[in-house]
Parts: sequence; structure tokens; C-alpha cells
Amino acid sequence: MPPSRSAPAGATGGRGPHAPVVLGVDSSTQSTKVLAVDRDSGTVLGTGRAPHTVTGGPGARESDPGQWWRALGAAVAAALADADVPAGAVTAIAVAGQQHGLVVLGADGRPLRPAVLWNDTRSAPKAAALTERHGAPWWLERTGSVPVASITATTWQWLRAHEPHTVEAARALRLPHDHLTERLCGVAATDPGDASGTGWYSTATGGYDPEILQLLHIEKEFLPEVAPTGATRVGSLTPGAATALGLPAGIAVAAGTGDNMAAAVGLGLGGEGLLDHPVLSLGTSGTVFAATRTRPASPGINGFAAADGSYLPLGCTLNCTLAVDRIAALLGLEREDAVPGGDAVLLPYLDGERTPDLPHATGLLTGLRHATTPQQLLGAAYEGAVFTVLRALDELLTACGTDPHDPSVAARPLRVIGGGARGRVWVETVRRLSGRPVVLPAAPELVALGAAALACGADTGADPVAVAAGWAASGESRELPPVERDMATWDRVEEVLGQASRTWRG
Repeated sequence: MPPSRSAPAGATGGRGPHAPVVLGVDSSTQSTKVLAVDRDSGTVLGTGRAPHTVTGGPGARESDPGQWWRALGAAVAAALADADVPAGAVTAIAVAGQQHGLVVLGADGRPLRPAVLWNDTRSAPKAAALTERHGAPWWLERTGSVPVASITATTWQWLRAHEPHTVEAARALRLPHDHLTERLCGVAATDPGDASGTGWYSTATGGYDPEILQLLHIEKEFLPEVAPTGATRVGSLTPGAATALGLPAGIAVAAGTGDNMAAAVGLGLGGEGLLDHPVLSLGTSGTVFAATRTRPASPGINGFAAADGSYLPLGCTLNCTLAVDRIAALLGLEREDAVPGGDAVLLPYLDGERTPDLPHATGLLTGLRHATTPQQLLGAAYEGAVFTVLRALDELLTACGTDPHDPSVAARPLRVIGGGARGRVWVETVRRLSGRPVVLPAAPELVALGAAALACGADTGADPVAVAAGWAASGESRELPPVERDMATWDRVEEVLGQASRTWRG
């Protein structure tokens, strides 16, 4: 029998009684991270991590979903060992996963091929064709987003054209977090947040769009049910999954959500927390987002739903920390060796680009002088990556129903998170190019922390945003005052991007 929604504080294991613990999972592009969190206080007790492998040639990015499951098991074991708590203390688990990826399952419930990831750009022609067929306003009215390469709908169209045998054998379509949640509890479920990144979910109606499904030749039965929120309890840990993960069978499994939605929860952004406050995430991708009650429909922004019932408009770039690290490696420099780029402009679009929509873009370097140093070239790569994600900020704020030029809006601090938030050059480049005050949240692994809050919600019925906002794990944030905005660098990069965009689009 499944346990009650709130397990007793005296959960037992090898060390005796222990307060209830929830597990938050971040299944990202490169690795799985798991936080073991005290359910009542929010204290992070332990952390586990296991790597993933991404494969693919030009434009292609794929991963084996089986590797995600094995990494989850390893990371859960590592988190519990790090926390030194018994497995019996765990009362709930929730998964937050990389958005947009497509897992195609056959009749036996197993993946028919590797998952196609969010940063795979092979579907760019299909995205253009979908947009052209009905026009951008049609898509915005329904989904809140215009199709671009990496949106799940465009990947499915690519598979239909290039792998008809896979499509013919398909019996279910899942996002990465959906797939892992189903392996945990045996229930095909998703949430509005992650579903809103597929291109076939309507933020206007709160469900799958029948006309789009018909356009894409997708049977509704192929898709998971959409739970009301990411914190909804959709099932219980099955005996098989419990054995594989070393956890008690029957614990609560939340619907979970996408990684950006979970980060928003971890920051306390949502209906029961902060609204219309921007966040910049520096990871493999660069993102800027905010929780809002205004349904977004802006062509340069993804009009996503949030995990808690509000909305999460988001701008996403493909090239961020990984691309800049590659430039550093090519130059033989360490990450922190950079200085401002001077006359040099480097657009590190090594994987094409999503925002702006330039899937055929490549890395571009211009403005070299005899005096240009390797350190300046690396600094120019930072500037190109930061410029690209900040460029979406004004449109994001407009999508929230605010005026980005209103002094009260411009004075709102920019919360900077992700791996790049721990890098001095990343943070200083953001400050210099934005001219905004910057807040560096103290809580580590915000995606996994947000997932833990979703697990707490599934276990207790509490609102996950309110849970995260109240947890002591959020700690004290570090606030940095604004510096004078470097408009000379901004204008130089903007001019180069404008000229290059005309070439790439041509």
C-alpha cells in the first residue's frame, strides 16, 4: 500500500529515526544531479551527481535515455551517502529535466532510438515550414511560441521525414522528464510547464491542441496526461524502480517539470512568490525568464507555462558556457583568463543559434588588430554570449506586461544562476553589459532544489513556490550594485550581429 501523503518523522533505516527527506532530481544535458533535502526545513543534506554522454555530428545532439536512468540511480545513491541518511527516510521524489528533448517509445515501452535533445538543430527547415504554413501569430495565439529548431514538434517533423520506420513503430512520445517520471511510477504524466515547450500544448486552453496534433500526425493517446501542476502527486514509486534506486516502494512521485520551470520554483518565483522579476541562467544554454500572471505571446520569446499555474516567458540561447569554454580551450586559456574584448567581436554560435533564430549560424570573429591578445579574444567570447542572452531581456519584460524602460522596472535586480554564476568573468560581463544590479542566490543547484520543492508538494499538498521561498536552504543572496553600462561594446556586438544575421538568413 502507498504511504500516507505525509510520512511520519520517525522514518527508519540503518541509523534509526530520521526526519522526512525529499529528493529533487535535475536530469540535465550533461549530468544528473540529486539533492537530498530535509522536507520541513529545506536544509540540503547531501548531493549526488553522475555524468551523461551527448553524441552527434554537425547539428545533431542525442543521448541514450537508458543512460539517464542509470545516472539517476548512481546520483540517488551518492546523495543518500553524502547525506548519511537512511533510504527509509525518503518520502517523495520529483524529476526536473532538460526541456524539448524527444523520447520515442515502441509498443514495449522502450526507446526506439536515442533521444533527440533541445540543442539539435537539424529540424530548422521543418520549423520554418511549420511557421510559414500558418504564420507566427497563429502559433503565438495557441502555444505562446513560434516554432524554432529544437522545439519538440519540429523534431517530430524531422523524424517523420528522415526516419519513417521509427515513426511507424512509435506508440508513445515523451519529454526527458516525462520518461523518467514514468519509469519511477509507471504513469504517463507531465506538467503544464514542460508540456508548453513541445509546440503541441496550448497555453491558451491548458491542454493539447487538437488542430496542431492533426497537423503533426500525432495521436493524442501517444502523449502523457497533463497534471495540474508539477507538484501534483501522479503516482507512487513502483517496486521495480524502488529496487533499482535503493528507495522505499510507494513513496510519492510528483509530476515534475522542465529544468527552467524548476529553477523558477527553487528561486521562489511564481504565484505564491516573486512575480515579474527577471532571472538569467548561465549554463550549457543561456536563458532569461520570469514568472508572471500575464499569458505571454511575443515572437522573440517562448511563452511557456510555469510549474505552479502561472506563466514563465523565456528567451533561450544555444551557446553559453560550453561554447565559451570551447573558445578558451582553443586559445589554451583558463576560464578566468579573460579581459574585455576591445575592438574584437566574437559571436560563439558554435551550435547555430536559437535566439535570435539563426540555426545555420557559426562562430564568427571580427575586429582583430595587431595588439589583440588571446585574453581579449576570450573576453570577446564572453561578451558575445552574454550580449545574446541579455538581448532578449527587454522583450521578456514586455511579455510580462511591464515597460522595460520604466525606471522602477529597470531597477529590479537581475538574478544570475547556473554554473556561470560561479565564474567571476561571467558575472562581471553580465554587470557591465546590463548595467543592472545583480543578485547571486546562495542556494546551489536551483533546478534540483526546485524539484525537491515539487516533491514536498506531492508529499504534503503544499504550494511548491511557497515551500521553496520558506526553506532555509535559500540562504542569504549576495547583491552586487549596478555599474555603468558598457554601451560601446554593446553597440559594436549589435552591429556585427545585424550584418551577420542577414548573411546567415540569406
